[in-house]
Parts: sequence; C-alpha cells; structure tokens
Amino acid sequence: MALLLLPLLPVLPLLALGLLGYGIATLGRLRWHRTLAVLLGACAVGLYAWGLLHVAGAVLAAEDGGAGSSPILPCRTPGQDERASHVVDYTVDYVPLRFVCEMTGGGSYAAESVPGYVNPAVLGFALAAAVCAGAGPAEARRRARTDPPG
Repeated sequence: MALLLLPLLPVLPLLALGLLGYGIATLGRLRWHRTLAVLLGACAVGLYAWGLLHVAGAVLAAEDGGAGSSPILPCRTPGQDERASHVVDYTVDYVPLRFVCEMTGGGSYAAESVPGYVNPAVLGFALAAAVCAGAGPAEARRRARTDPPG
C-alpha cells in the first residue's frame, strides 16, 4: 500500500493547482455553484496532498535503517515507550489519511504524523464541494420549472 505514495506525491499538488487555476479562470463565466465546487475541491486536494507529504516523511523515517531505528521512529510517542517497543510493522491508511503502527498480538495505533486538522478539513472541503456541485443542477431544474417559457 505504501507504494501508492510515490505516484500520488507529484500528481496531487499538480491536480490541486490545476483545479485552482480552472476555478479562478472561470470566475464569472460559469454558474457560481460550479466555480465554488471546483475551488473547494482544489482546497480538499491540496490539503490531502499536504497530509500525504507528512505520511511520506513518516514512511521514509520508518524505512531508514541503522542505529536508533528500532522501534520505528514515527511510532515513538513521548511518554509511551512501552507501546512503541511492541511495534513490528506499519501500514498506511489513505482514508482517513494516517500512518498506522502495527503491534505484536494484532493491535495497532495511528502515529501522530499527519496534523490533526488535515482529515477533518479534507472531509469538510470535499463535502462542501459535493454540495455545491449538486446544487447547480438542482437550481437549474428549479428555475426551469418556475420561469415561464420564451
């Protein structure tokens, strides 16, 4: 699963910049619902890319062998040395975005590698973009019913 990080790292920021450019270029030319949906989508993709960059940093730290690499560096939490000593592997979850430390006996916990605001903000921007994208066609249908022809 961590191999998915490599292609996503350059693509997501470019996608966010492309959406942002498209949204700015269409200000005033498209219906405001669509423009707002594109701009909110750009914010969601950009924040997701920011969180993914943090996860990639944690993966690089976890894969770095040598002195002091056991237990896995991103899994070390100050004051919880006992928990970190049982870590045997890691995984990456993409939704919600997080670096997960796998422990002996089947337990796991999410390391604090992704800033706490990233996942809620991505969800909020994505939901707002979806609502705006759905509001445009709904508004058009409402206007078609209420506006007289001709």
